[in-house]
Amino acid sequence: MVSVSILAFALLTIPNALSISTTSSSTTSSPAPTATPASVLGPVSQLNIGNNYIAPDGYNRSAVLVNGIFPAPLIKANKNDPFAVKIINELTDNTMPLETSVHWHGIFQHKSNWADGASYVTQCPLHPDEAFTAQFTATDQSGTYWYHSHYSNQYCDGLRGPLVIYDPEDPLAHLYDIDDENTVITLSDWYHLSSVELSTIFVQVFPNSTLINGRGRYPGGPSTPLSVINVKPGLRYRFRLIGLACDPSFNFTIDSHRMTIIEVDGNEVDPVAVDSIPILVGQRYSVVVTANQSVGNYWIRASTDLSSTFDGGQNLAILRYEGAPDEDPTSTAGPYELSFNEGNLHPIVNPGAPGIPEIGKADVNIQLAVAINSSGYFMFNQVSYASPPVPVLLQILSGAQPASQLLPNGSVYVLPLNQTIEISFPNPTRAPGFPHPIHLHGHTFDVVRVSGSNATNFVNPVRRDVVSIGSSATDNVTIRFSTDNPGPWFLHCHINWHLNHGLAAVMAEAPAQAAQELAPVIPADWNQLCTEA
Repeated sequence: MVSVSILAFALLTIPNALSISTTSSSTTSSPAPTATPASVLGPVSQLNIGNNYIAPDGYNRSAVLVNGIFPAPLIKANKNDPFAVKIINELTDNTMPLETSVHWHGIFQHKSNWADGASYVTQCPLHPDEAFTAQFTATDQSGTYWYHSHYSNQYCDGLRGPLVIYDPEDPLAHLYDIDDENTVITLSDWYHLSSVELSTIFVQVFPNSTLINGRGRYPGGPSTPLSVINVKPGLRYRFRLIGLACDPSFNFTIDSHRMTIIEVDGNEVDPVAVDSIPILVGQRYSVVVTANQSVGNYWIRASTDLSSTFDGGQNLAILRYEGAPDEDPTSTAGPYELSFNEGNLHPIVNPGAPGIPEIGKADVNIQLAVAINSSGYFMFNQVSYASPPVPVLLQILSGAQPASQLLPNGSVYVLPLNQTIEISFPNPTRAPGFPHPIHLHGHTFDVVRVSGSNATNFVNPVRRDVVSIGSSATDNVTIRFSTDNPGPWFLHCHINWHLNHGLAAVMAEAPAQAAQELAPVIPADWNQLCTEA
C-alpha cells in the first residue's frame, strides 16, 4: 500500500495558479523544425519536453515541444508491444506552464491507471528536471491514437503528437496498399498567444491558423510552405486522420477523391464511403483513398467550425501525385454526394452495446447535464470541476473510496465493478461552444443514441472514445460501457478551454479493486512526483 498522507499534499500547486505575461515574438530566435516522417519513435523511447521557438505558420513564438519538434514525434508500435516511455521535463520558459504530464489518448491502461497521465486524476505532474517512465501494454489494442499534455492547457502550446499501433493481422488490410508514417495526417489549431494568456478568456477563443501535419498559414501572414502528401497513381492509401486540436472541429475533404472509413478511434468498422468527415477534438479516423485521378496536385481541405476560408492557403495541404509539378493545386472542392452519418459506422469486432437494450435500463444510469454559470465556468450537473490538491488515484490508495470522501466534491462518480453504465447528455446547447466532444479515459463506449437522432441502436452502434453530444436542444446523446477496468478515469469535454473552465468529472471505477490491483505495481518514480511541491 502507498503510505502517503493526503494531508501532506494539501498545499500542492493547483494547475490554474500560473502567472500571466506575453510569450509571443514574431522576430526572436530561429524557428524550431516541424516534424518530418523521419521523426519516429518506438514504444520504448524518450520524450524530452522543452521550450524552443517555432513558426509553423510563419509566426515565430516560444512553444512546448517534444524532442524539439512540432507535432511531437510519431510513436509507432505493433499490437501487444510493451511501452516504456521516459518523460523528462526540461521546461524553462516561465511564461508557460513549467509542470507537465503526458496522456496516452485512447489507451485503456488496464491495470496501469497510474500511467494514464491525467494530472491530479491519476498522477501529480512532473516538475522541472523531473523524469517519469510510463510503462504499459495496450493489450489487444491497435489503431490510431495520440498523446498530449494533460496539464492545464499546455498541449495548446505544442505538446501533442500521433501514436499508431499496427496490427500485423489487420482484418481490413486487403483494402489498402500503403500504411506507414507518411500516411499519418494530423490536424491541429495554432495560437500566437500562450495557453496561459488564452486560458483567462471566458468567451470563444479563435485560433490564428490551422496546421495540417504541422504546417499552415494565417490571415495576412507569409506564404509559408504547406504540407504535401505524396501518392503514386493506382495505389490505395490508408490515411490516419487525427484531430489534435484544442478547440475547433474540422471538416476534412480531398478534392476529387472519395474516402472509405475503416477505423474510428481505434475500432475497425464496416467500410463506409464518404466525401467529407467531421473530426472533432481528439477523434481519429482511418480512411482508404485510391490515387485514381489524373496526375496532378489536389487540395486537401480542413475547414473548421471557426474558420471556413481557404483564402491565401488557409486550412489547406496538398495531395501530390508522383510526376506532378511542384506547384499549388488548381482543383475545385467536391464533389459532395456521400454525406457522413455517425450512425452508419458499425464495429466489426464484438458489435453490440452491453446491458438491457433499452434507454434507462442499464445497471447504473447517469445524466450529465451541461451548463454554464454566471462566472463563465462550465458545469456537469451544476458542478464545475476544479483539480483537487491530491490526485484522485492517490486518494483511493490512501483509503478514500465513497464518493463523499473523494475530491473534488460533487465531481466524482463512484461506479461498481462489472456493471453496465449508461450516461446521457441532454440538451448540449445549455453550454455555449457546442458541439462538445466528450472523451472518457480508460474505455471505448458504444454510442447507442448519436447526435441529430432520437433513434437508438443497441445491436451495432458506433464504438469510440470521443463523441459529439450534439448541437440541438433536442439532442440527448447516450453511451454505454462496462466497468471492467478499475481506477479513476477522467470524463471531460476535449475542447481544452472548456475543460480548463470546469467541464469535466471523474468516473471512479471500483475504487476498492483499484487500490488492490494498483498499489503493488505502482513504481517509485510515480510516488516521487507527489513529494515535490
